Amino acid sequence: MTGKGEAAIDLEAEYNNRARVPDHQAVMLRWRAAAAAARAAHPPLEIAYGPGEREVMDLFPAGDDAPVAVFLHGGYWQALDRSWFSGLAPALLAHGVSLAIPCYDLAPAVRLGQILRQVRAATDTVRARTGVRPVVFGHSAGGHMAACMLSEGRASAAVALSGIFDLAPLIPTSLNVALRLDEAEAAALSPVHWPVPDGSTPGGTVLDCLVGGDESPEFLRQSRMMADLWGARGVETRYEALPGLNHFTVLDPLFDVDSGVVERIAALAKAG
Repeated sequence: MTGKGEAAIDLEAEYNNRARVPDHQAVMLRWRAAAAAARAAHPPLEIAYGPGEREVMDLFPAGDDAPVAVFLHGGYWQALDRSWFSGLAPALLAHGVSLAIPCYDLAPAVRLGQILRQVRAATDTVRARTGVRPVVFGHSAGGHMAACMLSEGRASAAVALSGIFDLAPLIPTSLNVALRLDEAEAAALSPVHWPVPDGSTPGGTVLDCLVGGDESPEFLRQSRMMADLWGARGVETRYEALPGLNHFTVLDPLFDVDSGVVERIAALAKAG
């Protein structure tokens, strides 16, 4: 709980999405089924971006010269892997955009700073293969890392779905048992405090902050805060709460070739 001089916020309830969405397992099983079908129809290339067992990515190629989008998965930096999200590939492939989905090591085996180093290496590997910075999009923890890649000039644009841009509210929650964040580390690794991409250095200056309209007030606040803050500092930002979607179903538009979210990511990838 937090709050001084105002109603306290139950941060555990706000940020523990599996507890908040009772049918999250059913949604995740749909991800699994879609992933299996996608891998059968479009077998990916497996590309190592580092020496570690999890330092690999799946690449679903749309063609030799196709632009590439990089998807960074969620799971609070402590769960899931690339195999859950292969089902995102068909919609982007239909738009002529290749999709790369990297794995990374998970907390508590590694700290968040190490995970960010791995995501940097994966993103740079995609750029080395194509010669251009990719558009990077991610969900939840992946939305956090997508914004980080944009801040560092590694992405041509970023789309964050239900991102967490200020890590401090996670400190008193059960989610921090594995992450082991203290106040200093949380501040240092929160992109809300990082330099904005301003065009003076290479990289993109577009950040979309999307969130499910049915998500917790804290997730809605985080996305709006990030869009407003970076927008006021010159970044081309968009904020949108997608009606009727929660923290898990917010990925539903990514499976739909005709959705506005897929069309937006494809357009950013081609522009980059």
